[in-house]
Amino acid sequence: MNKKRVVLLGVNDDTISVAEALTNSRDQDFILAGFISLTKSYSKMKILGKPIFKCSSGWCAKLKTCDIDGVVLVGNTISQKDKLKIVEECLNHGVQIFNAPVIKEWSESQSVHGNIKEIQIEDLLERNTIVLDDTLINDFLNDRIILVTGGAGSIGSEIVRQVSRYNPKKLIVLDQAESPLHELELELRSNFPDLNFEFVLADIRNMNRLTNLFQTEDISIVYHAAAYKHVPLIENNPSEAVFVNIMGTMNIANLSAEFNVDRFVMVSTDKAVNPTNVMGASKRAAEIYVQALQATKTQTCFITTRFGNVLGSNGSVIPYFKKQIAAGGPVTVTHQDIIRYFMTIPEACQLVLQAGTMGQGGEVFVFDMGKPVRIMDLAEKMIRLSGFEPYSQIDIKVIGLRPGEKLFEELLNDTATVLPTHHKKIKRAKDEEKSMAVMEDFIIDISAAAQAHNNVEVVTILKKLIPEFLSENSVYEVLDHEVKVTS
Repeated sequence: MNKKRVVLLGVNDDTISVAEALTNSRDQDFILAGFISLTKSYSKMKILGKPIFKCSSGWCAKLKTCDIDGVVLVGNTISQKDKLKIVEECLNHGVQIFNAPVIKEWSESQSVHGNIKEIQIEDLLERNTIVLDDTLINDFLNDRIILVTGGAGSIGSEIVRQVSRYNPKKLIVLDQAESPLHELELELRSNFPDLNFEFVLADIRNMNRLTNLFQTEDISIVYHAAAYKHVPLIENNPSEAVFVNIMGTMNIANLSAEFNVDRFVMVSTDKAVNPTNVMGASKRAAEIYVQALQATKTQTCFITTRFGNVLGSNGSVIPYFKKQIAAGGPVTVTHQDIIRYFMTIPEACQLVLQAGTMGQGGEVFVFDMGKPVRIMDLAEKMIRLSGFEPYSQIDIKVIGLRPGEKLFEELLNDTATVLPTHHKKIKRAKDEEKSMAVMEDFIIDISAAAQAHNNVEVVTILKKLIPEFLSENSVYEVLDHEVKVTS
């Protein structure tokens, strides 16, 4: 295997430590070729016998003339703005970019090669690190019995991992997916051998099964992450969204109130705002139900958290693009101008835990998702990071918006107001609320329609509850036309 000649970005203790590891290790695929200085010029000075290049005009082209294959970024020593600029310069000149943690964070079980990895698109989001109040979260979770629904999913499993670090009295992980739940159990029992876990294979549509669980366990906190979430699939199966996203949420929420659970934290989505698809509308209906239940003077605090797309979650665009690139393309984008907000799974789950400590009941907390990303730009950059040239080596095809898909997502609807909280990344949305009497009538009507698998009636009832629900790229657009004609 040909070893890659690399330079380390920066001249400091951290980069020199990584350089020593590169120099002293035989079990790795890199050869240290030098350093790049971001500030000073070291024309005659060498470190470990290697030259120091100045990061000035044309520096990347100069690297190529010196047969240097890649640049290694060490830790978080440069700003995100400078990182993006350097990555763009490297991509333009065919120089690979690698990430390496500082030496004290290296995994002892991995070789030098295992600790130095190609930079990922997730590393290039224009986001600032989220700082949490660990003390507040620890006081909130420590020594309590906690239930996570959808606990084997991409969001639910990360909530479980993070909750595990705060030493709960017992952590109950509930999911209907047998194999992912089994795999998560093996992982958690290995990583947290002293923690009291219970892994419950159950469906949130099964009220008898859930009732038995709440009767048996003195649950203090519920994180409700179980949901159907794939927009085109749910657009074709609206009744299933009713059974899981609405009725399933109602089951868990009602039991939480009945058994005096302290906190119920619901994981929602930006697609619930001004929904254009059945999935988003079903999640909005679940939000409304939870808020209505709060108004019944229950002892439980019901809190909703709402955020956008998470990187690396099941079905998200980035792993999908990676598979397409690995297969030689084409990479498929639904629209030239489509944009999305992105957040990493750990970030989103950290904010879910933080928001859960803040609520007094009935709030909808909205997360700061940073800057929106144009999906076409994302596809092009991912192809270039993989060492290919967009359109010539890996093609990009625009295939048209999918059923229910819209060009951009929102975190607030047109009538909502937003209020600050003590955490700058979390805002409180003040949405219009419905009474429990209205919601009870809605539940009767929509459950009957779903049981009859009358999809048109299901969507019609959702639109009556949520007037801002206007279908896009969907067979249900005709229902909006009918409403306009009759109004």
